[in-house]
Formats: sequence, C-alpha cells, structure tokens
Amino acid sequence: MVGPQFPLHGMTILVVTVDGNVCPKSVLRGSRVLLVGLRGLGAEVAKNLILAGVKGLTLLDHEQVTEESCRAQFLIPVTAQGQNRALASLERAQYLNPMVEVKADTDRVETKPDKFFLQFEAVCLTGCSRDLMVRVDQLCAQHNIKVFCGDVFGYHGYMFSDLGQEHNYVEEKPKVVKPKTDESNDGPEAKKPKVDPNETTMIKKTASFCSLKVALEVDWTNEKAKISLKRTPVDYFLLHVLLKFRTDKGRDPHPESFEADATLLRQIRDDVLETMGLSSELLPHDFVSYCFSEMAPVCAVVGGVLGQEVVKALSQRDAPHKNFFFFDGMKGSGVVDYFGPK
Repeated sequence: MVGPQFPLHGMTILVVTVDGNVCPKSVLRGSRVLLVGLRGLGAEVAKNLILAGVKGLTLLDHEQVTEESCRAQFLIPVTAQGQNRALASLERAQYLNPMVEVKADTDRVETKPDKFFLQFEAVCLTGCSRDLMVRVDQLCAQHNIKVFCGDVFGYHGYMFSDLGQEHNYVEEKPKVVKPKTDESNDGPEAKKPKVDPNETTMIKKTASFCSLKVALEVDWTNEKAKISLKRTPVDYFLLHVLLKFRTDKGRDPHPESFEADATLLRQIRDDVLETMGLSSELLPHDFVSYCFSEMAPVCAVVGGVLGQEVVKALSQRDAPHKNFFFFDGMKGSGVVDYFGPK
C-alpha cells in the first residue's frame, strides 16, 4: 500500500483513499480552494495553503486596504493603502510558491452565483455574515464541497468545518505484532500483542459532520444540553453575539467607536442569550474589552489550525477537528468541541 506523501514545491502528492487506490481528484495537489476575506486571518490561511501546495487558490475580497488592515496582514505592502485587498496580496502570496496558481477576485462574495462556488474542492470563508456562511455551506453540502469558516475578534478566534455526511480518511497507527507461538514461553506476557515502533499501518475511518445552521441552532432548553452547558466553551456564545453584531451593523466592532459598540454588544448579549433561554451571566460584563480588531498572534494560531484542517480534509489524512475550534488568547489555549446532533 502506498502511504501519503507530502513533497515540497507542488510536486505530485499521493494519497490513499479508503478503497486503497490513489485518487487524483482528492489529492491535495489537485485541489482548488476558494479563500474569502484577506484580513489578518485570511493572510495566514493563504500562506499555509500555498506552502502546502494546493493546485490553485483564489483570493476573493472586495474591500480596500486601510491602515488597520495592514497591521495583521503581512501579504499587503505598507504602500498599498487604498488598493483592493485581494490584488494587493497577490504578489507576495504567489511568491511563496510559484507552483501554485494564485488568483485575485475583487467581486463581493454576496454577488457570486451558486455555480461560482462549484468549481472548488474546498471553500474557506472569513469575515463573512452568518447568512452568507449558512447559504454557502448548504450549497456546497449538496455537491460534496468541503466548507470552512473562521474569524478573529481581538483575543478570540474560531474555526468551523463541514466535511459532509461521510468524510473518509486514513490514520497512520503503529503496527501491532501478534506474538509468535513458542512452547518454551507460554506465560501471560508472551501472549500479549506488541507494538512495533518501526512499522505503521493505515487505518480507514469515517466521520460525519452537520451543517453550520444546525451547529448554531442548538436547543439549550432540553435536559441534555443543560447538562453539557458547564462544559461548553463560552466562546461559542460569544460567536453568536459577534455574528449578530456583524449582521445588524454590517461591520465588526471598531476601536474608534468603542463606547457605542461596547454598549450595543452588551445589549446583543442579553438579547441573544435570553432567546436561547440562558443567563446573560454566561458572558461577563467585561467581555467587550477583548473582542475588538484582529490581533496578529491570534490570527497566526487560528490561521495555522484552519490551514491545517483544510490540508487534512483535502488529503484525507488524519482525524479532522469536529466541528469547532475556539482559541482564547487571554488564556493562551484552544479547545475543539462538537455542536450538533450526537
């Protein structure tokens, strides 16, 4: 059996599918990826995918470069203010790996027809509204296209993945060697299987994912949900608040309007948690102090995880994160948690 190989500079990559055959369509080097949003997180994801060696990466962003967007976005030159973010990122992105076909698209993602998304093997959405993410996720699920979402809000960041109802992958495990029959040594230790560290075997596995819509619509009034509430990361509820802010205002909280935005965030927190049947105390009063702008270190962590998950999903190698990853920069730690039907 041929094992997965990850050579440099966009050379051929072989990946074993669950039937033991090499499938050109599913390999990383044959995959085209759409990346929406070229802020700090988008730049990190773009870097990781280009260096991994996908076939093609399309950078989609209609926004212009501002002074703030340059702080966490290393692909944009400091002299590019006023230019389109995707175009301004193109030269440095392409320079990372000439073997990857990198394109820039300056259209608004909201105006793209459904058929536009169907040309990709994976779609990664950053900085998008909840309605848009749900729409694209539902569309891609019908055509077996993998969907990833992510954002960074101050010290907090998240990523979500929907790899479909049946995502097949392989895991490399140490080979277990059966004990040899030896009449002279018939003790209990001789009968135990042993792990050979010098040999590995590929284990075929399957994972099932739910849609973003389902993952965001957990019923917290039922008993099972109430029991799990204590173990639930508060970042999940913070995400609801920030996505609602983005929907209502058409933007993210901004430092220049901190007082007004902080007041609105607290009001949204109360409304969102009340609608869920939960106490507003789940998010402390000072949560607004840590969710403004993008912080480069948080972008690096979340972008690294998000890029890694895209590569794993496309190459069908190793267990994917299911289905949320939350990072708390104040604690310096992240957590993977599943939201949806058990």
